[in-house]
Amino acid sequence: MKIKRQKQARSALNIYKHIFKFHEPYLVLADGTFCQAALKAKIQIKDHISKYLNTTVKCCTTRCVLAELELLGNEMHGAKMVAQRFQLRSCPHRNSPVPAAECLKSLIKDHESGRYFIATQDMALTKIAKTIPGVPVLYVFQSHIVLDKPSRATENHIKTVSKEKLSTSEAEKKSLKLMKEDANIIHGERTVKQGRKRKRAKGPNPMSCKKKKKTVSNKKTS
Repeated sequence: MKIKRQKQARSALNIYKHIFKFHEPYLVLADGTFCQAALKAKIQIKDHISKYLNTTVKCCTTRCVLAELELLGNEMHGAKMVAQRFQLRSCPHRNSPVPAAECLKSLIKDHESGRYFIATQDMALTKIAKTIPGVPVLYVFQSHIVLDKPSRATENHIKTVSKEKLSTSEAEKKSLKLMKEDANIIHGERTVKQGRKRKRAKGPNPMSCKKKKKTVSNKKTS
């Protein structure tokens, strides 16, 4: 079962890599709910994800997530300690923190800030992430971190990209064919158009030329 999960995850990872331009180290953007679930399951988040996906990852969070965990008090103290070890990513709420879900939503929508895996147990945030093409979702399930299958929005985007590539390929083939025709290239061989040959002046037909007869003059005898 573990091997099957890993194969499915790596297959999905290839989609995000080749279609959506993800690259190593992959950025895992985690919220407090994910940190809390991983803590209860005694999971070392970075090591677990790296082994699971067989790649390098960088775990990160935001000030808004830390501020929310601080407000929740002792109940989420352990999750806060886990999140504090992660790299802080800048968000547009530096001076006025917003709820963690709202903050992370703004980052996954803005692809210029990076390509993120979203790590959460929050179902509302998960639903939002699944409406955005190319957002991988990680969650904790039965003492394991699982990469969710690509969302419908992601699959639809892939279909659109495939159709565009196909139409572009057909257009390129047609254009290449026209170029070949213009250059008189057929089946990879160049053919040169034969121009009209100039008629050269021909000599007289030897059969029509008759030899001149020699005339014999008779001398008069005196």
